[in-house]
Amino acid sequence: MNARLSIGLVARQTGCTVPTIRYYEEIGLLPPAHRTDAGQRHYDERTIRRLTFIRRCRDFGFSIDQVRELVGLVDQPDRPCDEVRDIAALHLAQLRSRLAELQALEASLSAFVCTCESACAGGPAIDCTILEDLGAAHEGAASAAGGCCAR
Repeated sequence: MNARLSIGLVARQTGCTVPTIRYYEEIGLLPPAHRTDAGQRHYDERTIRRLTFIRRCRDFGFSIDQVRELVGLVDQPDRPCDEVRDIAALHLAQLRSRLAELQALEASLSAFVCTCESACAGGPAIDCTILEDLGAAHEGAASAAGGCCAR
């Protein structure tokens, strides 16, 4: 090993926290660090590259299992690129699904706020349409609230 970088320095260089680095090492995303006689972890430049890769994957929202698969593909460069694409495509589909859910949630909350502004704003909380809609037993309550701001 040519560089002896402390865990704190590695954390600063990669934008990860020290506990995160330890966790990634514990779950096998990072190889075990070399230790000094005093037990301090020391890392090399390869660890910084690996940790930067992992952090970027996490920034893009890949799960730990997906990151583990991607790291495995980095470690076995002869495997087909299709495997990387398939992991990314699956993640993209999951992201699009979550985005649609968030857009539906945003529309519902917008309807709540609009209905409140036109029906009860300024009155007592007990008469608030938002509280009434949030307490409704069915998911369609937001659409039943009205659509002054509907898109």
